[in-house]
Amino acid sequence: MPARQPLAYAGLLLACLFWAGNALVARAFFEDIPPLALSFWRWVLALSILLVFVGRDMWHHRSALRRAGWRLWVIAALGIASYNSLLYSAAQTTPAINISLVNTCLPLATFIGGGLLLGEWPRRRAWVGLAIAAVGLLLLISRGEWANLAGLQFTPGDLVMLVAVVVWALYTLLLRRWGSYLTVPPLVLLTALVTIGTPLILPFYLWELSHVGGFEPSLPNLAAIVYTALFASLIAYLAWNNGVKVVGAAKAAITSYSMPVFVAILGWLLLGEALQPYHWVGGGLIFGGLLLATLQRPA
Repeated sequence: MPARQPLAYAGLLLACLFWAGNALVARAFFEDIPPLALSFWRWVLALSILLVFVGRDMWHHRSALRRAGWRLWVIAALGIASYNSLLYSAAQTTPAINISLVNTCLPLATFIGGGLLLGEWPRRRAWVGLAIAAVGLLLLISRGEWANLAGLQFTPGDLVMLVAVVVWALYTLLLRRWGSYLTVPPLVLLTALVTIGTPLILPFYLWELSHVGGFEPSLPNLAAIVYTALFASLIAYLAWNNGVKVVGAAKAAITSYSMPVFVAILGWLLLGEALQPYHWVGGGLIFGGLLLATLQRPA
């Protein structure tokens, strides 16, 4: 395995950890912060921080950004404006367990899309690893009782989350496909995407503000926005974009199976929720599947 790949996989897992926290925040504050308000102000804060440090570099790389042209608009619309707005909207009616279930579609969608759009069909061991990780994920969702899967109830938010998964798969694949046009430093690329994507949310946020209202600028609400801006936006997106560049879209997508494990761990640490045997077994299957799918055989 090339020296850069272990670091890239560590970054992908770190992104999944922060996005697990993002899902918890979305569900915990869905009654306090409207979804588009959370999405919009998250990116406004992230953009304000980025411009302080990267504004001058943006100007130096303006020619390269112009060459990327409409591709930047497409990627920003998918990964910045759409995905999190859809996820936060889904969290209004969808419990975390359903979001985890729908997220099982992400690696499969990326595998198939990677083959069709990029010509990168994963090897057999990657499919086997994907299947093992999926079994571990279903074990977590069912809480160790397979009969519980039949009792799952779905809501309109599940369809919204399915659309979000497709959007994120396209974002991941197009980052890889258009990599030759996106030859700017990672922070510059992220700043350009956020600069384009944030105004795209504004009309929808204003509509929500006029129909639903805003939110109270209390300390917990502001802390939630700060977390999503710093950890779930800046750090997680930089780590994810780098991982896609180094290991490819399909292998990067498989790491998303780690998010339910991180949700269980965070629930144990922050909410005092006990870890059950099925957490350990399911988590072991997930990480075992990830290793099988992503590790390369020695030459």
